[in-house]
Amino acid sequence: MGDVANSSVGHHAKNQQHGANRAGGFGCTLPELRSLMELRGAEALQKVQETYGDVSGLCKRLKTSPTEGLSDNVTDLEKRRQIYGQNFIPPKKPKTFLQLVWEALQDVTLIILEIAAIISLGLSFYAPPGEQSDACGNVSAGAEDEGEAEAGWIEGAAILLSVICVVLVTAFNDWSKEKQFRGLQSRIEQEQKFQVIRKGQVIQVPVAELVVGDIAQIKYGDLLPADGVLIQGNDLKIDESSLTGESDHVRKAVDKDPMLLSGTHVMEGSGRMVVTAVGVNSQTGIIFTLLGASGEEEEKKEKKAKKQDGAVAMEMQPLKSAEGGEMEEREKKKANGPKKEKSVLQGKLTKLAVQIGKAGLVMSAFTVVILVIYFVIHNFVIGGRAWLSNCTPVYVQYFVKFFIIGVTVLVVAVPEGLPLAVTISLAYSVKKMMKDNNLVRHLDACETMGNATAICSDKTGTLTTNRMTVVQSYVGDTHYKEIPDPNNLNPKTLDLLVHAISINSAYTTKVLPPEKEGALPRQVGNKTECALLGFVLDLKQDFQPVRDQIPEQKLYKVYTFNSVRKSMSTVICMPDGGFRLFSKGASEILLKKCTNILNSNGELRSFRPRDRDEMVKKVIEPMACDGLRTICIAYRDFSAGQEPEWDNETEIVGELTCVAVVGIEDPVRPEVPEAIRKCQRAGITVRMVTGDNINTARAIAAKCGIIQPGEDFLCLEGKEFNRRIRNEKGEIEQDRLDKVWPKLRVLARSSPTDKHTLVKGIIDSTIGEQRQVVAVTGDGTNDGPALKKADVGFAMGIAGTDVAKEASDIILTDDNFSSIVKAVMWGRNVYDSISKFLQFQLTVNVVAVIVAFTGACITQDSPLKAVQMLWVNLIMDTFASLALATEPPTESLLLRKPYGRDKPLISRTMMKNILGHAIYQLTVIFTLLFAGEVMFDIDSGRNAPLHSPPSEHYTIIFNTFVLMQLCNEINARKIHGERNVFEGIFSNPIFCSIVLGTFGIQIVIVQFGGKPFSCAPLTIEQWLWCLFIGIGELVWGQVIATIPTSQLKFLKEAGHGPGKDEITDEEMAEDEEEIDHAERELRRGQILWFRGLNRIQTQMEVVSTFKRSGSFQGAVRRRSSVLSQLHDVTNISTPTHVILSAANPTSAAGSES
Repeated sequence: MGDVANSSVGHHAKNQQHGANRAGGFGCTLPELRSLMELRGAEALQKVQETYGDVSGLCKRLKTSPTEGLSDNVTDLEKRRQIYGQNFIPPKKPKTFLQLVWEALQDVTLIILEIAAIISLGLSFYAPPGEQSDACGNVSAGAEDEGEAEAGWIEGAAILLSVICVVLVTAFNDWSKEKQFRGLQSRIEQEQKFQVIRKGQVIQVPVAELVVGDIAQIKYGDLLPADGVLIQGNDLKIDESSLTGESDHVRKAVDKDPMLLSGTHVMEGSGRMVVTAVGVNSQTGIIFTLLGASGEEEEKKEKKAKKQDGAVAMEMQPLKSAEGGEMEEREKKKANGPKKEKSVLQGKLTKLAVQIGKAGLVMSAFTVVILVIYFVIHNFVIGGRAWLSNCTPVYVQYFVKFFIIGVTVLVVAVPEGLPLAVTISLAYSVKKMMKDNNLVRHLDACETMGNATAICSDKTGTLTTNRMTVVQSYVGDTHYKEIPDPNNLNPKTLDLLVHAISINSAYTTKVLPPEKEGALPRQVGNKTECALLGFVLDLKQDFQPVRDQIPEQKLYKVYTFNSVRKSMSTVICMPDGGFRLFSKGASEILLKKCTNILNSNGELRSFRPRDRDEMVKKVIEPMACDGLRTICIAYRDFSAGQEPEWDNETEIVGELTCVAVVGIEDPVRPEVPEAIRKCQRAGITVRMVTGDNINTARAIAAKCGIIQPGEDFLCLEGKEFNRRIRNEKGEIEQDRLDKVWPKLRVLARSSPTDKHTLVKGIIDSTIGEQRQVVAVTGDGTNDGPALKKADVGFAMGIAGTDVAKEASDIILTDDNFSSIVKAVMWGRNVYDSISKFLQFQLTVNVVAVIVAFTGACITQDSPLKAVQMLWVNLIMDTFASLALATEPPTESLLLRKPYGRDKPLISRTMMKNILGHAIYQLTVIFTLLFAGEVMFDIDSGRNAPLHSPPSEHYTIIFNTFVLMQLCNEINARKIHGERNVFEGIFSNPIFCSIVLGTFGIQIVIVQFGGKPFSCAPLTIEQWLWCLFIGIGELVWGQVIATIPTSQLKFLKEAGHGPGKDEITDEEMAEDEEEIDHAERELRRGQILWFRGLNRIQTQMEVVSTFKRSGSFQGAVRRRSSVLSQLHDVTNISTPTHVILSAANPTSAAGSES
């Protein structure tokens, strides 16, 4: 690549002759364009001028017109795709089902079980010589009542079978999750469209259909989908941090730096570019391919390096260590280590699972030890036998038995169904949330939303319809409450107004005739500008002829709208050689810059500060109190003498003449007030953060119900907000912020920084009983930082810019606030589903562990056999997680307060339920174990002799145990102590089918399970007794519900989140990293590629410089943007050193994403 880039002009002259043949009739080859796109700034400009003359020369070579675009001819487009590639980067291959199975097999408990089962299988086939069995003693009192001789292998096989079941279920779940996620990704990608000009028409095409030679329109907020060269730009600034890591925005201009790169964000301005590289040939694509290939090539490289001679090997080594090795190692570490950003729920669950696991481990070890000691004492001490060497296998068989019992206890104790329940619950919710217009990008955002205590919402488009119309105006000294009759306006004023609106707005904004008869006109582009263009049409004028007369190319200078200016200005050349500037913007800002105003005769009248105050009082405030946004339209003429200093913006946009002030209405969405009422009832505070003026904001907030009359609340403007929260030095102080935010309901005239400050302040605040969990909505590019910082960021699917969508966790596909309420409902439902599952699971755990443990200690054999335990485990883990995790949400979820960050997973009510049911179940099982034979008049299963078949006694215990679990599963549907556990049970078909299905399988197991399941068939009467005891669970549930939790002081909660001290360190680190984190998150994976590119380019350049044996200074200088960020480039003693220091920090930072 370097060689192509450095080729001389003479070389290109030759190229031009061959060019036509080589590029299928186009005047540029693919490598030529690729090397062009690797240059920046003046270098690139020089190259374009040397090779093509100018950008239009490049367009000619690419057979495209800068104004008309491509001809939209299918064969032409297809040809371009064949020569220059498609705008599509092939995704990484998904994991195959077998890989997922292999991953599921890595589970520790499963591995222990597999080993135990294999040992058991191996030993069962070894039959010790028969005549010695007496000598070895009839030690099979408790442990070997299975008829070991003929059916010894069954247990091992059954364990293996159940392990296979668990593995397949887990792998299938992971696989379907992956598939869903890919479907989601492709849906997001398909929805991304971009504006291009074809046949002179501006049309939207899916990003994947862009071709080289397309003329693309770029505007504020776009994520560039391909590389290109700027043809015409207005005040264009690009954020290239994703490629270069430089956080400063880069100014782009046709005569300074016309290179635009894919994956970068347009932060300001607008323009048109000719697409020069797409897909894998664009800068993003090159990085993709390098990253994709680096993994596979690593091994090849290593082998190669060994074979080659010393010198070359030396050259390969630094490359290998810097590029591949370091990165791969870090990647591996990162992949195995925990993800930095754990959601609140995952944190609590991990902690709980570890605690339970430890307890289970202790219990199981204890069981094994007791069994072994008992066996040894019983045989060798009391029995007085010697240890005979030929009896060793028999003894080992017992020990393996004990070991299996111990492992079984462990398996039942460890809630490995927890991650499964969480996954199922989240995946189910995400799928259903799609129907509720929530496109979830990060799974954990779903449950975090259930804990939300505050929502900071935008006004425009979220709370309002974003269908703007001008309803009032002030023109020529008159305040019109509706659209004025054009005949009443002075013709000169009217003409100025039409020109000011038509020219000083993005030419991509249009109002098109309605698609259907009687529908509203279609608004395309910026909605505020659409309202103004609509106003022109309402005045019986037309904006298109004005634009045709002065096309975009003829605009002399454009100051585009941004959040700092809050205005937009355009300069055009007048016929007499002078200039005219049109400006529009927020009225209170622009009126301060006006020194004249047009009166009713269309003549200038001076406009003093006194007049301005009067106008604010009489015109602007009344409009704002009706909830209207006020926009001022003004102009200024510059005489033909000398050209003004265009870069001095404050001078230029000053001494304006006000033409009109219009009031734009953006009606509140009809469903919003109800949605906000629901939020408030659910204990969520809704705050409105907007760029509008305070009166408009207050009026809309009152209409929405965010502020109610008689409440104690604050409505602040950005300036006042900053004054209150900053100290004398201008630093933000948390305790000052804490005085403001609890009462703040409306923040008007706010900048993106204010929004970010507010969100961060609320999240970091420690006042109040619980820490706040904040959701934020945003649609603009400037909302990125706040969306990042928030616990859950919502972006608008329709009005949102690409930047906002990238930064968000959930995309609202209908831009509607009421969808957020649905997200809250689903989030709370996820939380509750997991709590239900825990309540059920822990009851089974406690009971099964105690039964196995005491049974083993008293009767040397667990009443529940290994295979039975695994079946119970399957019921309570996999099936229960399916049944309880798929409960649909109900409106009643919105009647309670949010849990917050610190609320434990297991409340005291749940603890009461768990212990209460455990007491009932243990009482029943121990009664059956020690008195069952008397009650049912059957043979006792305890201490059964060798080779005895499965006993009815133990079968009844197993059966009763399972039926109690089934009834308790119904109890577990309610976790807040409700009485009616059957409420809404039929609205969840999955739950019903699982309970009935499990019951059916249980009948089959008991009646026909025989040896493998250690079951003897039961009579109808015995079945009815088991069922009766099982249903007793439901009655007992009512008894427990009667006991008030408040009386049981001894109950503890469990499953807290991480403690305060643990949080602080992490958060401090997080704050230091915040800028980096925001940048990194911008495109989680992409950052890796972008950082990777930097590193790889540095290395390629260093290596090629080595090859040319020139100094390596050039390479270092060219990539100084990378090195400048890295603090550790202290000693550049050897070239190798440069590479290493350049590679490490970036790979470290990159791999964290």
